[in-house]
Amino acid sequence: MFRKTSPPQPPTQPVAVERVTSVLGPGINWKGNLRGSGGVRIEGAFEGEITVRGLVVIGETGRVNCETLRANTVIVAGAVRGNILSEKLEIRSTGRVWGDVTTVAFATEEGAFLRGQVTMEEQVELNLEDESNTAPTQPVEGV
Repeated sequence: MFRKTSPPQPPTQPVAVERVTSVLGPGINWKGNLRGSGGVRIEGAFEGEITVRGLVVIGETGRVNCETLRANTVIVAGAVRGNILSEKLEIRSTGRVWGDVTTVAFATEEGAFLRGQVTMEEQVELNLEDESNTAPTQPVEGV
């Protein structure tokens, strides 16, 4: 009777994670594709495609070689050889990027290195796959 009712909330997309939840350590060499949502820190060597809904941090010892790195937020303190497509990109003083960048927000520290074109857009379409689309459609037996 005296309950407060809130207006119906429209459905929202999953919020990008702004913290690191997974780490690829400095002694690890990884070759393959990285997809999903969450925050990832790469301190080792990674070769392949990265498509993450959330944060990707390339640490000072991190080395990434890919055609295109796609994420909501990318922080580069190590080395990236490949294009970067993100909503927010920060290249730290120890960061090195060889490739073209398309982003909404761009920041660098003194000493940062970038060889490539920077394209600033009002909005970037990342084409990040929804996790529900990547789940198997058939039930898994024996689980």
